[in-house]
Amino acid sequence: MRKTDILIIGGGPAGLAAAVGAYEAGARDILILDREERLGGILKQCIHNGFGLHTFKEELTGPEYAQRFIEKVLEYKIPYQTETMVIDVSPEKVVTCVSRKNGLERIEAKSVILCMGCRERPRGSLGTPGERCPGIFTAGTAQKFTNLEGLMPGKEVVILGSGDIGLIMARRMTFLGAKVHACVELMPYSSGLKRNIVQCLDDFGIPLLLSHTVVDIHGKEHLTGVTVAEVGADLKPIPGTEKYFPCDTLLLSVGLIPENELSEMAGVKIAPTTSGAEVDEQLQTSVPGIFSAGNVLHVHDLVDFVSEEATKAGANAFRYVQNALPQSGRKVPVKMGFGVGGIVPQFVSENPEDKVSFMFRPRNVYRNAKVIVELGGEQIYAKKSMILAPGEMVNLSIPADKLKGLATADSILVRIEVPEA
Repeated sequence: MRKTDILIIGGGPAGLAAAVGAYEAGARDILILDREERLGGILKQCIHNGFGLHTFKEELTGPEYAQRFIEKVLEYKIPYQTETMVIDVSPEKVVTCVSRKNGLERIEAKSVILCMGCRERPRGSLGTPGERCPGIFTAGTAQKFTNLEGLMPGKEVVILGSGDIGLIMARRMTFLGAKVHACVELMPYSSGLKRNIVQCLDDFGIPLLLSHTVVDIHGKEHLTGVTVAEVGADLKPIPGTEKYFPCDTLLLSVGLIPENELSEMAGVKIAPTTSGAEVDEQLQTSVPGIFSAGNVLHVHDLVDFVSEEATKAGANAFRYVQNALPQSGRKVPVKMGFGVGGIVPQFVSENPEDKVSFMFRPRNVYRNAKVIVELGGEQIYAKKSMILAPGEMVNLSIPADKLKGLATADSILVRIEVPEA
C-alpha cells in the first residue's frame, strides 16, 4: 500500500491543471495516474488551433496547449505514472490500479481528484437502422487516425451530428482531399461553437442540414451510402423527404459522455442532467475529499474553462488535506428554471467564502434573452445576452455579497427570461 496526499486520475488537460493548481496552492505530495502512453489526453490529437485564448491570451494548437501544462508538471517535479489503468476507487479514497511496470497497486490518498474526461457516444446508442458495415467511425476516432497515425478513413464523407469534433473533422477531411457531402444534425440548431460552424463548414461550402438525420445505412462489405431524411418537431423522419448520399465514410459526432464509472465505484452521486458528479462550489463531490473537474464533471466547450475549473479543484483538494476547507454547514440546492440545462455546481454552501461560478448550457436558442439568478424568490443577478445557444456554455460569476441570504434560502434558481413575442 502506497500513500499520497493528492491523487489525480487522468493526465489530460483537467488532470494536468489540477496538479499544477494543487502544487501552486502548496501541495508537494501529488501523484498523477494516466492510462495512456503520454500525458496530454485528447489534446495530443487536436492539431488545429484555437486553444488558449482565455488562459494564455494567444492562439495555440492542442499539443501546444497541453505542453504548457506538461512543462509546469516537469518544472514542479510532480510525479506521474503513464500506462497505468485505474480499476477501482473506494469511498475511503483507496485507489487500485494496474500497470506493466508496477503490476497491481493500491494507493491510499488523503484526497482524490477525478479527471477522467469523456468518451464519444457510439452508433450502438443511436438505434440508426441499416447495415453493420465497415466505414462508420466516431469523429474522435477518425481524428486519431488522421492526426496521430497518418491513416485516411475514406474519401467520400457524411457527418452525423454537429458537435465540435465533427465540425473540425469536416475541415480536416477536406484538407486531406476528401469530399464532405454534408453535416447532418437532428436538432434545429447546431451543438457546436459558432466559430467552428463558420470556419469548418461555411468556409468550405459544406452544407449543414438542420432538422435532418440518417435513416438508413447501405453497404455489405463496406459502407456505400446513407439515406438522410428531414425530421419534424417530434424528431421523427418525415416520409417523402429522403435523400441518398453516396459515401464510404460516416463520422458520428452525436454527443459526449463523461467517464464516471470510477466515480460511481467511489460512491459519488451522479447528476442526471450532466451525467457527471454532483458537486458544490468547491468542486467537492458527495464523498468528502473526492473532487471532480473537467469533462468528467460536465462536457465543456472550451479547454480553457476545463483548466480554470481543474486548477480550482486542485487548490481545494489541498485545502481539504490541510483541514482548511470548510466542511460544516448546510448545502443549498441549485435549481434549473426555464431554458437552463446541466448546471454546475448543483449545491452551494450556505456561507460561501468567495464568488460562486455557475456554468450551464441553454436548452434552445434564445435571442435578446436575460439570465436571471433568484434567491428566495428575489432576483440577485441578471445578465442580458443577444443570443444564447446550446453549443456555447453560459458562465456566471456571482459575488459572495449577493449570496448573503443563502443561510435562510431553500434553493437558488437560475433561469432564462425571453422577451414576449
